[in-house]
Amino acid sequence: MIRIRGGNSVQVMSILIVNQSVIDMLASVFILTYSVANMQDSGQRSRDSAYDQFVCRIWYQKKPLWNTLVLSTYGIIIMTLSRYVAVIYPIRYKQVRAS
Repeated sequence: MIRIRGGNSVQVMSILIVNQSVIDMLASVFILTYSVANMQDSGQRSRDSAYDQFVCRIWYQKKPLWNTLVLSTYGIIIMTLSRYVAVIYPIRYKQVRAS
């Protein structure tokens, strides 16, 4: 369970953890959706409909999946840098969080 209320550093880290959880959940949903969609794909597309254009340009290139994976990586980097600064510069970190 994540404690949302509390000091600034706890609140910021809690927000980052919740954000990371949501992004990872979306990535999991996209992975499952892509695996099911690939099994049921008929393979016949036309160039006329907007749906077929969306499927061809966005879905087949897996842009939503790759975007969530990149966002997940950035979230982990931000949390790591925040913890690094808190460990290396604890006094300065508390002063910055308090102001």
